[in-house]
Amino acid sequence: MKRMTRAPGMPEFITVCGYDVRIEGRVLRTARLELDKYEFMDDPHDVIEGIRKCGYRVDLFNFLQRMPDQEGELLSAVPLYEYPMQWDNLAVLPLTTFDHWWNEQLRSVPRNRARQAAKKGIVIREAPFDDVLLQGIWEIYNECPVRQGMPFAHYGKDIETVRRMSETFPERSIFIGAYLENSLIGFIKLVLNSQRTQACIMHIVSMMKHREKAPTNALIAQAVRSCAERRIRCLVYQRFAYGKKEEDGLSHFKETNGFRQMNLPRYYVPLTGFGRLALVLGLHRRFVDRFPKQVVTKVRELRTGWYNRKLHASEAP
Repeated sequence: MKRMTRAPGMPEFITVCGYDVRIEGRVLRTARLELDKYEFMDDPHDVIEGIRKCGYRVDLFNFLQRMPDQEGELLSAVPLYEYPMQWDNLAVLPLTTFDHWWNEQLRSVPRNRARQAAKKGIVIREAPFDDVLLQGIWEIYNECPVRQGMPFAHYGKDIETVRRMSETFPERSIFIGAYLENSLIGFIKLVLNSQRTQACIMHIVSMMKHREKAPTNALIAQAVRSCAERRIRCLVYQRFAYGKKEEDGLSHFKETNGFRQMNLPRYYVPLTGFGRLALVLGLHRRFVDRFPKQVVTKVRELRTGWYNRKLHASEAP
């Protein structure tokens, strides 16, 4: 058992059975894998017992079931454990070869946009994580305070904070950059699982002022190529659907690039009496998920409009 110290107010971390586990919350103390959605446990029972004995109070542990190891279209996994569960999902792209994805899985519009990026001078290549790449990432993060109708979480961060964020999991990360006249205008960070059979998109972002050049489409294409060359069987792009959120531009982007929704059980294991009570009362759920879908959609529309007006007002002379 290994404990990792963090600054006051930051989540606590422990290592159990070789997995880094994040512990957070003040009233309801919850735990999950630090690489949740990126890494899956071989034997959750041993990890659960390790967390029980870790010396920290943990009320509720949640984990996502491993994706089925199978070929072909992935749609849903059969629950394997008897713990309380709810359905979660991932956006999964099964991979064989780059040509198969390009000709059979990718739709015509993103294919044309990826070609368009090259015609407009965009160069895509894998890049080492060094000071040059770090400077480019920092400039992209600080281009605009609002993205997709919400405040951009990384806007305004200093370069050392961006370094600490970006250099995580160095032994299993792949960085791909989109360059225009040798300047970074977009990047993607892939994180591989320990078996090197799956890659997850931890972050993909491009400069908004260059979006007509389609760097994001070109980055996805190179991500697929990089995975296929390493014989990685699937590429994961976070979740496909988010709670009660209706389909939006991001989910449409994932679908047109060949990603499909795969439903997986997410298990909730109470480790204390308070954890069992919290599970019964639904306190483990996000606050927003307790409202009707129509209310959530309307609030999102109002929030997006407010942030857009605020951004335009700040840009006015």
